[in-house]
Amino acid sequence: MFHSSSRVSRPINQIQRILVKHFVIIHRHSKHYHTFGPKKPTTKPDHETPQKTTKNRRRKWPPNPFVTNLKEIQDPDEALSLFHEYYQMGYKHDYPSYSSLIYKLAKSRNFEAVETLLGYLQNLNIHCQETLFNALFESYGKAHLIEKAIELFHKMPSFNCVRTVQSLNSVLNALVDNDRFFDAKVIFDKSPKMGFRPNSTTFNVMIKGLLKREAFDEACCLFDEMLERNVEPSVVTYNSFIGFLCKKGEMENAEGLVEDMVKKGKYPNAVTYALLMEGLCSLGKYKEAKKLMFDMEYKGCKTKVINFGVLMTYLGKRGEIEEAKSLLREMKKRRFKPDVVIYNILVNYLCKEGRVGEAYKVLIEMQVKGCEPNAATYRMMVDGFCMVGDLEGALKVLNVMFTSGHCPRLETLCQLVAGLLKCGKIDGACFVLEEMEKRKMSFDLEDWGALVRDACGGDDTNDLQTQLILVASD
Repeated sequence: MFHSSSRVSRPINQIQRILVKHFVIIHRHSKHYHTFGPKKPTTKPDHETPQKTTKNRRRKWPPNPFVTNLKEIQDPDEALSLFHEYYQMGYKHDYPSYSSLIYKLAKSRNFEAVETLLGYLQNLNIHCQETLFNALFESYGKAHLIEKAIELFHKMPSFNCVRTVQSLNSVLNALVDNDRFFDAKVIFDKSPKMGFRPNSTTFNVMIKGLLKREAFDEACCLFDEMLERNVEPSVVTYNSFIGFLCKKGEMENAEGLVEDMVKKGKYPNAVTYALLMEGLCSLGKYKEAKKLMFDMEYKGCKTKVINFGVLMTYLGKRGEIEEAKSLLREMKKRRFKPDVVIYNILVNYLCKEGRVGEAYKVLIEMQVKGCEPNAATYRMMVDGFCMVGDLEGALKVLNVMFTSGHCPRLETLCQLVAGLLKCGKIDGACFVLEEMEKRKMSFDLEDWGALVRDACGGDDTNDLQTQLILVASD
């Protein structure tokens, strides 16, 4: 747990020292690479680990005890220490050990350690599974480290791993999601020479990228190319075009495309109807959208939670929170179990309305009902508490968020640290900065400048800003 100072304010120079101190620590640590050579064993962890023994005794270890113990650990540094400890005891790490640790480190965005481990896998010539690289492409994409994803894709064969169309699709999707369509197209165009035969998923990703750029005609040409290559379009393919048309308000064309896909033996699913409902809602036709949801089952498609989510989102945007709650009750009556997306819709719009206490009750309710909050849930709650000035509440949620293995956005952390420093809650600000340091997160110079100006309440901060610039360039 965190501790906050009860004093109302602290001298400005003390705040400045804290900021400079943590700026130095975080940026120095961001340049640190973990290595896995011989080093002194770290402190023995609380859970039981095998004792150092002879090679003959090693046979009595259970199958991969490291992976078993690793599952109990949340902190990435502790996970690395456990890896070292097993290594020092003579345990020979195999692919499951490396891959499990890499998954955990990638989730916490410690990519420097990830790359070090990948180097060991490469040097040891350990056979790697393609699923590891697909997961890393996704993690690199979420962290906007696209160059790393491209580089790793091209290096996959050096890891004793055979690339298939699945890894092609994974890296293309990461590129498209990060608005790097031209880089995706280069790889897509070269894919036949690399030995890949693009499938429907490959074309779907590229069509998604074109429609994201509003290149509708080009997307249609790619659809034609798909047919020429004897790749059968899927419902996902049609949904991409239907969604695009619905966003443009072209409902007649969207409905015509639905009829066309049915003629060709592809039947609309719950997502198809959700897209049509979103189109109707965007035109203010809520009643028609709700009617479509209740009529879709008569057309052979079972209603899903996503369809309720469309209606709740529309109500939330209009500030009709009570109607959204009523829809949630109706959903439960029809024996639909709300998922995290449904609860997040309520949390989001309650927070935007300043009804953070009610949003927190929704958070508790979803946990009681067995629905695990995700990173977005916690982020919205932290932002909501910050918005109403309840920094203690924000810190409590942030602490739970960190404990759960999720990580907030830098914008959220910057806003929280600035608010805590303004109120003189130095211990709370230090807690946030120290947790950032553990996760190798740091503000850029612009964020630090804004934070300093906010924290110092408009006082002259030229000396501090100069110090920050010198540290950043060090």
